[in-house]
Amino acid sequence: MDPPRRPPWSPLLLLALLLLLPSGRAQEASVETCCSRGYEWASQKKDCRFLSSDRDSKECRIAQEQCCLSQLEVLHCTTGMAIASKQENCDLPRENSTCEDKIIKKCCYCCFLGKEAQKQGHSCEQSLLMGYQCGLVFRACCVEGQENSDAGIVDGPNKELVEINLEDHYLNDRCRGGGPCTQQCRDTGTSVLCSCFMGYQLQADGFTCEDINECITSANACNIGQICVNTLGSFRCQRETNCGTGYQLTEHNFCKDIDECETGIHNCLPDFICQNTPGSFRCRPKQQCKIGFIQDALGNCIDINECLTLAAPCPAGQACINTDGSFACHRNVPNCGRGYRLNEEKTRCVDIDECSGTSQPCGKGHTCINSPGSYRCQCQLGYYFDGISRTCTDVNECRRYPGRLCAHKCENTPGSYYCSCTMGFKLSSDGRSCEDLNECESSPCSQECANVYGSYQCYCRRGYQLSDIDGVTCEDIDECALPTGGHICAYRCINVAGSFQCTCPASGYKLAPNARNCQDIDECLTETHTCSHNQTCFNIQGGFRCLSLECPENYRKSGDTIRHEKTDTIRCIKSCRPSDANCILDPVHTISHTVISLPTFREFSRPEEIIFLRAITPAYATNEADIIFDITEGNLRDSFDIIKRYADGMTVGVVRQVKPIIGPFYATLKLEMNYVVGGVVSHRNVVNVHIFVSEYWF
Repeated sequence: MDPPRRPPWSPLLLLALLLLLPSGRAQEASVETCCSRGYEWASQKKDCRFLSSDRDSKECRIAQEQCCLSQLEVLHCTTGMAIASKQENCDLPRENSTCEDKIIKKCCYCCFLGKEAQKQGHSCEQSLLMGYQCGLVFRACCVEGQENSDAGIVDGPNKELVEINLEDHYLNDRCRGGGPCTQQCRDTGTSVLCSCFMGYQLQADGFTCEDINECITSANACNIGQICVNTLGSFRCQRETNCGTGYQLTEHNFCKDIDECETGIHNCLPDFICQNTPGSFRCRPKQQCKIGFIQDALGNCIDINECLTLAAPCPAGQACINTDGSFACHRNVPNCGRGYRLNEEKTRCVDIDECSGTSQPCGKGHTCINSPGSYRCQCQLGYYFDGISRTCTDVNECRRYPGRLCAHKCENTPGSYYCSCTMGFKLSSDGRSCEDLNECESSPCSQECANVYGSYQCYCRRGYQLSDIDGVTCEDIDECALPTGGHICAYRCINVAGSFQCTCPASGYKLAPNARNCQDIDECLTETHTCSHNQTCFNIQGGFRCLSLECPENYRKSGDTIRHEKTDTIRCIKSCRPSDANCILDPVHTISHTVISLPTFREFSRPEEIIFLRAITPAYATNEADIIFDITEGNLRDSFDIIKRYADGMTVGVVRQVKPIIGPFYATLKLEMNYVVGGVVSHRNVVNVHIFVSEYWF
C-alpha cells in the first residue's frame, strides 16, 4: 500500500519556505515558528490581513505572510476540489469574482478534468501545459477516482457467500476517510491539524467547522439599499424594495425607467401616438378636430352642444337649437306638456281626454278615468296601475315575494302565479311544497342504484366502472390496459369480465400464491431435469443447464458442491506431486466454477453489483502486498467490470454489470485474484463464473 498522500499543493508551501529560509541553523527554528504561526492564522481566520506584528523581525513577518497566503490558497483550492466532487458545475453564483473565487474556480475545473480522465480510462499524468498547481490537482483527483474504483467470496444477487481465502493489510492513516475533522484534515506525522473550507471557521474543539455569517461581519460587500442574506459558506445581496410599475431593476441594482413606446408594450390605438413619461406613457391622438367639435378618449370628434355649454347664446324670446358643429336661434312657440295640446289658435294648451277614444289605454277589462293632463285606471285583482305607461300591468308575485310563495320555483301568470319543482322532486298536495322523488323505483341504472335527496346515484360492482357517456351504464374495467396494468402481472395480464388473470411463461415458471408474480421452477431440486450422471444440474431462471465441470490435472475437488439460492459453486484445489516442480511453482492455487442466473433488468440506469470476491487480510507487510482483481476472458462487449473496495477489514472485488443485456444470454467470465508481494504474484485464485441471463425481468 502506498503511504498516505500529501495534499497536491504542498510543494507550493515548501517552495515558499525554501526561498525564505536564511542560511545558518540559528535562524532555522525561528522561521519555522513564524511560518507555523501564519499557517495557523490562515486556518482559523481565513484571512491574512492584520497578521504581522511590529515586534517581529522582517524575516519573520515575510515567513508569516507567505505561509499564511500559501495555506489560504490551499483552503480555496480544497473548496474548489470539494465542489467538483459534489457537482459538475464550477460556476459561482456571485457576479463580481474575487481573487479567492478565481482560485476556487480554477481548482474546481482542474479536479473536474482529472475525474473525467479517470472515468474515460486515460492516464493520470498531467500535461505540462496545464501549469504546476493545476497539474497537481488534476493528478490528485484522477488518482483518487482510481482508488475509489478498486477481491475471496462469490455473491449472487441475493448476497450468497462462497469463501476464498486471500490476505491483505493496510497501514492506518489518521486522516483516512476524513479522520476526526469534519472538512479538511492534515496529518503532520506528530499530530492531526483540522481546517475548514472558505466561508467556514474552526470551532473551539479544533475539529468541527461552522458557517461564517458574513452578514453580521464586515466580510460582505452589499451596497446601500441592499440587504445581506447569509448562505452556507457564502452570502448574497438582495434589494430591499422593488422598483414599482414602469421601472426595471438593472444589473447594478438601480431602477431604470421602461420606455413603453420603444419596447412596444403600450396599448395606444393605431390613431394615437405613444409618448413616454417617467414610469408610464401617454397616448396622443393623430387627428385634430374642427371648430365646434371636441375629441374623446378614443380620438373621435364629438359635436359640442353650444346650447348647453354657452351662457344664453340666443336673444330673449328665441330658443337655441343645436346643429352639427354649430347652433341656430328660432322664435319661441308654446310647448305643451304631456296630457295637453295646443288649441286651434296655437295660443294656449288644453287637456287631452285620453278616455274618450276607442283605444282603451288601460287595457281590456279595466276602467279609464280622465283627469287634467292625465288619466287613471281602475285595475283588476293581480294587476297594478303603471304611472309611466298609464296602463294596468300584471303584478309579478314571484318577484315581489321571492322565496315566500313556492318551495322551489315560482312561475308568474297574467294576474296570478303557480309553483313547480326542480328535477328529482314532485309537487305536494298543497301546491307549494316539494317532496323527494325516488327515481330508483323505475330502475334507471344497469347495476346498482342509490336514491339521494333530489336525485339518484348509479354505482357499479367491483371490476366495473360507470360510463362517462350516460352515467348509468356499467362497463367492464380492463385492468390490463390501465396505466399500471403493466405492473399488475409479472408476465402477462388477461382481462376477464369484472376482473383479470395473470399468466406465466409456458415452461420454467409457475404462478405464485399471490396469483400475480411468477416463481422459477427448480428442475434440479424437483429432479425434472434431463442431465446425465456425468453432468451437474444447475438451476437458472426459467430452466436448467447440464454442465460437466471437472478439475484439471494436478487439482482436486474440495468437497461437495456448495449450493446457494441462484448460485452453485464447485472448487478445485491444487494438489501437486512432491516431485512436480512446475506444479508447485504454478501460482494458481484454486480454480472455482460458479453458476449465476440473472434477469433482464427492466430499467437499467446504473451498474448492478452481481458478484463479490472477498479476501481476508494477509499476514504480510502492507507496503509490500497488494491484491489485484481482473477479468481475463469472456467479457463480451465489455458488459462487465470489476472494482476493488474495502469493507469490514477485508478486500472485496465487486463484479458489476455496466451495460444492459437482453436475454437469453450466456457468458463465462474468467476472474483472477492475484496476490502480489514485492511486485511478484505469490499466488492466484481463478473463478470461472457461468452467467445465464433470462429473457424475463423476474
